[in-house]
Amino acid sequence: MNARPIKVAIVGGGCASMTTAWELSKAEHAGKFDITIYQEGWRLGGKGASGRGANGRIEEHGLHIWLGFYDNSFRMMRACHAELEAKGMGDLYGDWRDAWTPKNDIALCSQSPEGGFTNWRAHLPPRPGLPGDPLDQDQGFSLAHYCASAFDLFRALILDTSVNGHGVATASESTGDPDQLARRLTSLVKLGAFATTAGLAQVLGLLASLSRSATPENADALFGGIERICSAMRQWLEDQWLADSENRYLWEIADLTLATIVGMTRHRVWFDPRGLDALEDYECREFLHMHGASLRSLQSPFIRGLYDLSMGYEDGDMTKPALSAGQGLRGTMRTFFSYRGAFMWKMRAGMGDVVFAPLYTAMKERGVKFEFFHRLTNMGLANSADHVDSLTFDVQAKVKRGRAYDPLVPVAGKPCWPSQPVWEQLVGARKMQQQDWNLESHWDRRRADTKTLAVGEDFDLVVLGVGIGAIPYVASEFVERDPRWKSMCDNVKTVASQAFQVWLDKDLPDLGWPGPAYITGAFAKPFDTWCDMAHVVPEEGWKTRPKTSVYFCAVLPDPPQPPADDDRDYPARRNAEVRINAEEFLQGPVREVWPGAYDDNGGFRWDILKADEENPASLKLKGRARFASQYWRANVNPSDRYVIHTPGSHRHRISPLDMTYDNLTICGDWTDSGFPSGCVEGAVMSGLLAAHALSGSPKLEDITAYDHP
Repeated sequence: MNARPIKVAIVGGGCASMTTAWELSKAEHAGKFDITIYQEGWRLGGKGASGRGANGRIEEHGLHIWLGFYDNSFRMMRACHAELEAKGMGDLYGDWRDAWTPKNDIALCSQSPEGGFTNWRAHLPPRPGLPGDPLDQDQGFSLAHYCASAFDLFRALILDTSVNGHGVATASESTGDPDQLARRLTSLVKLGAFATTAGLAQVLGLLASLSRSATPENADALFGGIERICSAMRQWLEDQWLADSENRYLWEIADLTLATIVGMTRHRVWFDPRGLDALEDYECREFLHMHGASLRSLQSPFIRGLYDLSMGYEDGDMTKPALSAGQGLRGTMRTFFSYRGAFMWKMRAGMGDVVFAPLYTAMKERGVKFEFFHRLTNMGLANSADHVDSLTFDVQAKVKRGRAYDPLVPVAGKPCWPSQPVWEQLVGARKMQQQDWNLESHWDRRRADTKTLAVGEDFDLVVLGVGIGAIPYVASEFVERDPRWKSMCDNVKTVASQAFQVWLDKDLPDLGWPGPAYITGAFAKPFDTWCDMAHVVPEEGWKTRPKTSVYFCAVLPDPPQPPADDDRDYPARRNAEVRINAEEFLQGPVREVWPGAYDDNGGFRWDILKADEENPASLKLKGRARFASQYWRANVNPSDRYVIHTPGSHRHRISPLDMTYDNLTICGDWTDSGFPSGCVEGAVMSGLLAAHALSGSPKLEDITAYDHP
């Protein structure tokens, strides 16, 4: 007689939880696991959730871009699309290459010392392969490889960079064996090869080749020599380029690159078994400054962009930048030197539609069950303190006639997540709508019922995949009794974020912004990161399409005192704050990049905002009031807060492989995953580790970059 399947309760439906479910439900396990995902509210996605609002428009939590080094994430999504195709369901979502578009252009737009704003733009060269392709056996991750890649990148930027539309260099190549390279490099330095940008490119090419010859035996001598050359190069660059506004950005890149290489050499991390974790107690700017980076470079748009994109500001306070040196450098190196195919990949629609709808459909076909409207209120610790013995949920809503909730709706021929529940499926929907129940708010505790699951009867194993901000509320027994859990909750920091989207009846070139459609960072506060998302408009349901849609996002400062748990109006107050921030932003800093969006009197042309075609009242809105037809949100729920990586916090993260509680694993971008960062790839890697903890699969060596230095 066959044993019954092992019942697995997965709490949360974000990237990490869905990855764990994907792995445990694979055919190779032959139905060993009976999986149920319990999800608060009506949609999957966690911080990556999106929905369709009026006119089928895409409404996101923020700006989501997949980077070219997201190998584990792309591998899962490529397999998902292939599986749906094999089952005759490929027409629902298409090929994965239809869902993501490669992009290699990046931009920084920041205030210039000379006044106004300067646009720095670069084209990153495409690289061989595609994200998710198998790695060659010799294609590992080493710090020496990254050092060589840093010199290669600096050289590429010299050869293909523009500042305010002007190029700064021409190409040069040089190759040879290691001994010849060293002799040639010494000769070039003596001859003053830095005197031209072509000569500088040649020196950088030689440095890259020399770095690749590093071994544990020659590393100290080799990188010591490179450090001396870097010091000479920095001095020459400072003398020649610092006063030249056209070259200032390249000088800042060089200064930061050289400080990184010098610092890693002095700390002897090249072949240290701890890798970049050896630098985790340093703050990133502090580390760079210690090793020669100038204050000017540390205040450059490149460093601001790093902190902006990682939301590395404690409490959301722009005056409190906080990012560990180890993860700051690891993230930068992975981003710039490990991408394949393209530097970044833009999704054709919302992340909910592109990622979570296909995963939901494929896993439902596999037999995975989904229980929506289930908010975990307590994970019970057994008296023996060694396992989970109960899970208690608020059942927020019930489905009519006891049926399973059907969460997707069609928009432009594709299954999509709505921005509101499909009310007609729910019992008591009219009452909930009239009373404005917020089924995704931590502060709205209204419910239809409660439910308690018991170990051995309703579940055997638990995967806790909620955001770390929610852990003290849903796992209080563990936090109170386990010092490690308390330390994790106290020291792994999160920040609130804010976002808004506008739909425009003018495209950005008409408004004065030069193409192509860059993701732009280091911009003015409070919305320092933005992106032209014109490519998603055809996926929406407009009768008359707008010309483009633009997304903005940034951190949102926390209030002096946290809200009470019964403060039901708190999210609405923060949303109102974000609306004011957005309206004032459009009236202020945006004029620097979209001069055509302003009238002769200097006022923002509110009439270029595309109104809601389904709402006649929206069409009549004039002036600033027209912004009411756009979209904005404050991500303040404990589970929605963005995880940041502050100095020293790595030692407080718990790994999904930790089985202190024998039927529990955790997953999320807040765990010790091998890439501790608030991003899709970090979450997916955590989900893979959780699956390994419960099943032994996937093998650790098959998780790309889990053993990253």
